[in-house]
Amino acid sequence: MDKIDKLDRQILEIISHNARIPFRDVAERCGVSRAAIHQRVQRMIENQVIVGSGYNVNPKVLGYASSAYIGVKLEKGSMYRNVIPDFAKIPEVTECHFTTGPYTLLVKLYARDNEHLMDLLNNYIQEIPGVVATETMISLSQGVKREVPILKPTEKETIIKEDEE
Repeated sequence: MDKIDKLDRQILEIISHNARIPFRDVAERCGVSRAAIHQRVQRMIENQVIVGSGYNVNPKVLGYASSAYIGVKLEKGSMYRNVIPDFAKIPEVTECHFTTGPYTLLVKLYARDNEHLMDLLNNYIQEIPGVVATETMISLSQGVKREVPILKPTEKETIIKEDEE
């Protein structure tokens, strides 16, 4: 999708705060029909502007008391393609990023307790071929969690849009 207009941004702003809001309510807030909202959202899904939806589950309720970030060093950075499938096999791993800086990968995972975390590190992560070192950072508290801001169009985008009309 090349263009996201003002209405698309307004829709994204609303649904990013509450994905379960009825299209009727979004339409009312945007001043358009429910059908227009449905068509816009469907188009944004098809064009991968919106990627996924669902519920956020509280890990603590499921028994995961600890969240940790693991900095992973590989023998060679180019090995990341080979190790990603191994990290994907560990159910407690929720994110895995190929990064710059001191680590090749940054992994986020949840553990029931410190013993479980140690088991994940010693018997799974450090056993992956190519992993040469790990550094664990335990999250004590999550202070901010949100989606990316829905930015207003740049001045250039606004000029282009006005020229097309």
